[in-house]
Amino acid sequence: MLKKITSAIAFSLLLPSMTYAAKLPGTELYPGEATLYEAALEEGLVVSFDTGPTWANWGTMFKRFKERYQGMDIVYNDLGSAATVVALDKAKRRPQADTAYYFASSGIDAANKGLTADFNPLHAEKIPSVFQHETGQWFTIHTLNMAFLVNKKLVDNVPESWADLLKPEYKNSIVYQDPRSTGQGQVVVLAANFGAGGDMDNFEPGIEYLAKLHGNGNVLRITGTTPYAQFLKGEIPIWIGYENDGFKAMVNDGMQEDIAVVIPKEASAAAPYAISKVKNGPNPNAAELWLNYIMSSEGQQTFAEGFVRPVLTDTPMPQSVAGKLKAAPQIQPVDLLKAGQSKAQIDAAWTQRVLTQG
Repeated sequence: MLKKITSAIAFSLLLPSMTYAAKLPGTELYPGEATLYEAALEEGLVVSFDTGPTWANWGTMFKRFKERYQGMDIVYNDLGSAATVVALDKAKRRPQADTAYYFASSGIDAANKGLTADFNPLHAEKIPSVFQHETGQWFTIHTLNMAFLVNKKLVDNVPESWADLLKPEYKNSIVYQDPRSTGQGQVVVLAANFGAGGDMDNFEPGIEYLAKLHGNGNVLRITGTTPYAQFLKGEIPIWIGYENDGFKAMVNDGMQEDIAVVIPKEASAAAPYAISKVKNGPNPNAAELWLNYIMSSEGQQTFAEGFVRPVLTDTPMPQSVAGKLKAAPQIQPVDLLKAGQSKAQIDAAWTQRVLTQG
């Protein structure tokens, strides 16, 4: 994947050179934006790790960033959270990335390994302290809620609870992501654990529950990346995934009433997703321009349009999502530090006791 990124960068350097003035469309989003834009134009490129365009409305974010900052380009990949930290670590002597996005526990991991740089973005003072590093080496940009995404063409009875998923009628019906390599997979385990009566200090109920789910034969497969395209194609009856993907499939991609988005009634998990400026990245000014844009009112609104809950909770909800991102009191927040500290333990238990079932 790093070779692909390098090739993409090399290709961009072969394109005909164009001169752009650092002229913003309208007023500055924050003091100093124009000056930063001018410095970023000297670099001309942001290398953004793990921001796949179908995820969290990143595709629209890319488009609006480039529209606002003429002459800037973005190169991205879609590695998965844990794999992103591995990639950063392998390239730490000659970093390829400018920014890295991941489930926030992976942000903690990256900071602990010395892979990220201090940076306090626009509106950092509005981010809850538990959702950011003390010197800005990672900071939450949005949260996601775990839900059941149900294709009603393939499922007669929509499950409403974790207990329902254990029923024989859902044999070979359930897909979720691998918790060892993806942030979403980690949150599935945490959400199932909350639903089974566990908490951030006791993961045994969740492991027992998932082992039973697999043992019953109800899990169709585990995936290493987001199975959104397969869900749209009608290949997945029930996807345990994030609610934003369900609403995106419903509203933007034509599934409409054929999909149900269900927050399980026992409990679910709200997961913080973070981003970092990479230490010694090749385009530091472009990285800061990109990170500030993500945290601007316009960037946060873009997340909301993708049915992603902005970290700036005062962001107005667009009309397109009104009535869909409803409050659900059974949703429990993920403790970032405990999630990071427990990842190896959870991965080992899931591999040994869950993956071996069925």
